[in-house]
Amino acid sequence: MHVPEHFLDPAVSLTTAAVAATSVAVAAWRAGGERSRRDLTFGAAVTGFVFAAQMVNYAVLPGTSGHLMGAALAAALLGPWRGILSVTIVLIVQCLVFADGGLTALGTNVALMALLGVGCTAAIMRLVDRVTGRPSPLLGAGLGALISVPAAALVFCGLYLLGGTTSVPAGALLGAMIGVHALIGVGEAVISVSVLFLVMALAPGLAAADQRTLIRSAQQRGVLGLVGAGLICAAVLSGVASSAPDGLEAVAMAYSFVDTSGTHPFAGSVLAGYGESTGWQTAPVGVLGWALTGASAWLLLLVTLRSSRSRAATCPA
Repeated sequence: MHVPEHFLDPAVSLTTAAVAATSVAVAAWRAGGERSRRDLTFGAAVTGFVFAAQMVNYAVLPGTSGHLMGAALAAALLGPWRGILSVTIVLIVQCLVFADGGLTALGTNVALMALLGVGCTAAIMRLVDRVTGRPSPLLGAGLGALISVPAAALVFCGLYLLGGTTSVPAGALLGAMIGVHALIGVGEAVISVSVLFLVMALAPGLAAADQRTLIRSAQQRGVLGLVGAGLICAAVLSGVASSAPDGLEAVAMAYSFVDTSGTHPFAGSVLAGYGESTGWQTAPVGVLGWALTGASAWLLLLVTLRSSRSRAATCPA
């Protein structure tokens, strides 16, 4: 659900950018105070996996595909604050390096996929734990994934009806967007639960949603499992992914507003559109993006950790 360039008017784009920037700053502030057991390497592995998995589109309808949004998984593995930072890093790298998602729409994409996706999942996971009376990370993450994707589609519809660059009937837009993204949400839930289950099996207590005591000797297994899964997605599965338009693009084509998108400022770069590669040629580009997002996450989380320690050291006892 990467909103392209100039789908929304400047007023809506600037508003979502302000909301996104403020919220990400708060997330960075709060992330430094989270438990150190979810270390920098794990955050980098999660972020790299989310990027790589987003390259693997799967068919949901004839002529329409979907891919992992990653917010529910990031929330379950890293917690809400680091989860927001993780998905935001993925979106920034996609936009600035690969011209995927509009530059003017970066704030909108962060708001829809990072803030709404992670926040919705975190709230649902807390509600599920309260209703069941015990930690239920797999159920909570699955429901969060299932609901957060069509919820993001619903909010996009609201934004487009407020500031879209062309007129689309509200009922038609809502029905098409929510319908296709409800199907994509099923895939989101299956992938998120599967990966969370893998991490919980390899390294009990490593995931933020896993309340078991972390066994330090098992932590490396969880990180390596995610690294391996990310490399498989980036280097192998991306080469056989569906080439059909994703949910938003398919709806935009059906209702004739796809052509209202503008040219991305970085459309001429060598890596724009993932190098315009297809099939197995996507492997080097996918691995590069996986490495860039992982390294960026490691650096950002290091900065937040050091900032938190610096604040703690300067606070009076």
